[in-house]
Amino acid sequence: AAQKARMAEDAWNSRDPEKVSLAYTQDSVWRNRSEFLHGREAIVAFLKRKWTRELDYRLIKELWAFEGDRIAVRFAYEWHDDAGNWFRSYGNENWEFDENGLMKRRLASINDLPIKETDRKYHWPLGRRPDDHPGLSELGF
Repeated sequence: AAQKARMAEDAWNSRDPEKVSLAYTQDSVWRNRSEFLHGREAIVAFLKRKWTRELDYRLIKELWAFEGDRIAVRFAYEWHDDAGNWFRSYGNENWEFDENGLMKRRLASINDLPIKETDRKYHWPLGRRPDDHPGLSELGF
């Protein structure tokens, strides 16, 4: 379960919608904030919109709990808008997997906190978080 959470983090930090979508079933069902999605095509379109708006996106996920085909993770990511306003977005996700290990359901609740650029904690180069970078618990999130 912890490995799945890290693999999801790595994929999302790639900011490659097509690559990310391959972890989900063709008919995957999502709730992301107040948006409801169905299927990989909708996931790709959503992620393209997301990463056009959420610039310099860097994410950390942490396993919260798991049982059977379900995993709960918590996460925080930092990003800025096109006006240079920085945010840290905190959230929780509930995941459910099919028999092949693909995610068939993703339920995400997310809150955005405006931050100053000087309050950022994620400074690694865009892409995968380095193994020696602190996780959420180590950062006190």
